[in-house]
Amino acid sequence: MVKQLQKMGLSSNAMYAMGFGSIGLSVAAWAASLRIESAGMERADRWGIFVGQWAPTFFALGCAMRMEEQWGARGRHEESAYEAGEIREPMHVG
Repeated sequence: MVKQLQKMGLSSNAMYAMGFGSIGLSVAAWAASLRIESAGMERADRWGIFVGQWAPTFFALGCAMRMEEQWGARGRHEESAYEAGEIREPMHVG
């Protein structure tokens, strides 16, 4: 999925921006629902929570994409060298 998002031209920074944007959109959806609909506070809260749940998904995708951007090619090379028997154990960073 991460590769597909990268092929579409999205980056980790775009995912982070979408996460922060969804937080702002959550507040806007809550306020708009409160003013426009006559359903009351409960309905406005549901709209705000619904949109607010998008943020963690975007942040998680941003983290996955950042790891792929930083370690993707290097990690795949080390993995294939391990499988080919060129190194005895995978290299660990950190």
